[in-house]
Amino acid sequence: MEITINEKIDNPLLNRTEIRFECTYQGDATPKVLDVKNRLVATLNVDKNLLVVHNLKPSYGEGKANGYAKLYDSEESLAKIEREHVVLKNKEVVKEEKEEAE
Repeated sequence: MEITINEKIDNPLLNRTEIRFECTYQGDATPKVLDVKNRLVATLNVDKNLLVVHNLKPSYGEGKANGYAKLYDSEESLAKIEREHVVLKNKEVVKEEKEEAE
């Protein structure tokens, strides 16, 4: 999977940078949001708690998807502005096996 950054726009009013990108994944299934987020974090060299992948739209019949992500200045700004369902889909699932075993 390759990610190409198409556009970066600073939004000082909302304390964030808005990123439009293209994800290429020839021959594979459409990648999960968390996989794309981890690749973006590595590409941009930023804190993964400040980056939110808002959407990922695959192109039919092609191994490409266009995406939109937001990089916040602080976790407080992210918590105040971002909707709960978007934050939840960007969090990694923590398995609580100890509680299930009891």
